[in-house]
Amino acid sequence: MQAQLIALDWGTSTLRAYRLGAGGKVLDSRASAHGIMHLPAPGGFDAAFEAACGDWLAEQRLPVIACGMVGSAQGWREAPYCPTPARAQDLSTHLQTLDTASGHRLHIVPGVIEHGALPNVMRGEETQVLGLLLGLDEQRRQGCLLVGLPGSHSKWVRVEGGCITHFDTFMTGELYAVASAHSILGRTQARDASFQEQAFDRGVRTALSESGALGPLSTAFSARTLGLTGVLDGAEQADYLSGLWIGHEVQALRQSSGAVPAVLLIGSQALCDRYTRALSLAGFPNPATATQATERGLWAVAEAAGLVKGTTQEFPHA
Repeated sequence: MQAQLIALDWGTSTLRAYRLGAGGKVLDSRASAHGIMHLPAPGGFDAAFEAACGDWLAEQRLPVIACGMVGSAQGWREAPYCPTPARAQDLSTHLQTLDTASGHRLHIVPGVIEHGALPNVMRGEETQVLGLLLGLDEQRRQGCLLVGLPGSHSKWVRVEGGCITHFDTFMTGELYAVASAHSILGRTQARDASFQEQAFDRGVRTALSESGALGPLSTAFSARTLGLTGVLDGAEQADYLSGLWIGHEVQALRQSSGAVPAVLLIGSQALCDRYTRALSLAGFPNPATATQATERGLWAVAEAAGLVKGTTQEFPHA
């Protein structure tokens, strides 16, 4: 199969490159540590670009599209946010372009912003959500979905009729890392222990219980007191705290989502497995986990922009 598009997922710490064929099929891929905060010197962005895909482009001149922090204010060129509601077509009309030192044109996908009293933004996740939609049949794609992207700043994206209509951000991962590394809660944790399922589930159930109604700023201290009283050992305390804060996140979703829509997850399998456990305990339907969402989303935006021919095909998710 002949390549039709070079797609770049260019984040803060990593750069992933894909050579895509018809319909967004991955023909080749590679990754480097040249995220926007770790660029090679000398050369910067141009050197990282050449290392990622210069040889592919030397073989065959192709359109190139990128998403992620490469379009941020700290990136190669800022791609201003596209407002909600947002579809692939909307993102395609907000693409920013630049010409590299080697003479190739790079198209940068914008992030998405939801305006309001508390504005919300995402950059890169919107492309993953659009890629996930390609893996659904037409009926599910046009329905109401809740898409979770667990991470340092977890995103929960509501999609209706194939359109991003609303999203929320939870800093669960970052706050867990900070609390474990820099607060008293981490002093008695045993690091690098195997996953303690029962302790994690206990944390989730605490967040969902009447005791959890006071919120995570109150319940977090129980990760210490349950250790002091011998209920949790050091290996269990970390997963209890993880379950507690993921449980509070899921409880907030349960209270704000109204009717429970179909739920799908995008992210690392280990983290998605934790969220699947928490969602199940909170009464959400068992979610599916999407794969290859970013590269498919980049194909969808490129197709909407006319950079490639309209040959998108459906990909079943795991």
